[in-house]
Amino acid sequence: MRAHSFEPNQSGGGLRVGWVLSGITVPVMAKWEYATVPLLVHATKQILDTWGEDGWELVQVIPGPNNPEQLVAYFKREKQA
Repeated sequence: MRAHSFEPNQSGGGLRVGWVLSGITVPVMAKWEYATVPLLVHATKQILDTWGEDGWELVQVIPGPNNPEQLVAYFKREKQA
């Protein structure tokens, strides 16, 4: 029986670091962090642009739990190693 070896794969080019098992790359699962942000009607674009510039991706916008007229934005970004 042939033994399998695991080696780190750091190919770069924007690809996530993974492991190689007998020539097959096994990707590493991403870990995420999340943020909820109240959106002010008069500054919505500025708020979204600011969070986007910091690497946050907008996931969803929903009405607030206590006031349906107050919108809440949900963001995510990949955790830094």
